[in-house]
Parts: sequence; C-alpha cells; structure tokens
Amino acid sequence: GFISPLATVLRQKSAETSKMMQCVKVTLLSNLNGYAPPIAVEFGRKTLYSSERPSFIELEEHGRAVKNPQQQTTTEEA
Repeated sequence: GFISPLATVLRQKSAETSKMMQCVKVTLLSNLNGYAPPIAVEFGRKTLYSSERPSFIELEEHGRAVKNPQQQTTTEEA
C-alpha cells in the first residue's frame, strides 16, 4: 500500500527533528548546570546520530570561524 511507506518516512523525519531538539536541550541544560560552553556543546554533539554528528575538528573550526569572523571585501569593477 501507499500508507505504510509514507508512515515510515514521517516517522524518520520526526525522529530526526526530535534528535536535533534533544541536542539543543542537552547543550542548554549542560551550560545552565555550570559546564563550560565547549563541554556543553560536546554533550549535545554526542546526542546526534553518528551519521549526522560533526567531527570534533569540524566543530572546532566552525567555533573559531564564528569567534573570529574574517571580513571579506569585494571590489566591484565599473
């Protein structure tokens, strides 16, 4: 039938959204309980599926990029 595959897809999408919300929740609660922000982010990262989870190095690079944004200037030719 048509309903079973549709229900399976909806269940998977719901689980993915639930995992993202759980990641945010764990990160915020860890920070509120006094853990340093990098440790709190690590706790949240661990709740994600391994296929979706960024590596530690990717997370560090993103954190550095957010902390020290490089200003890019573009020159326009007339």
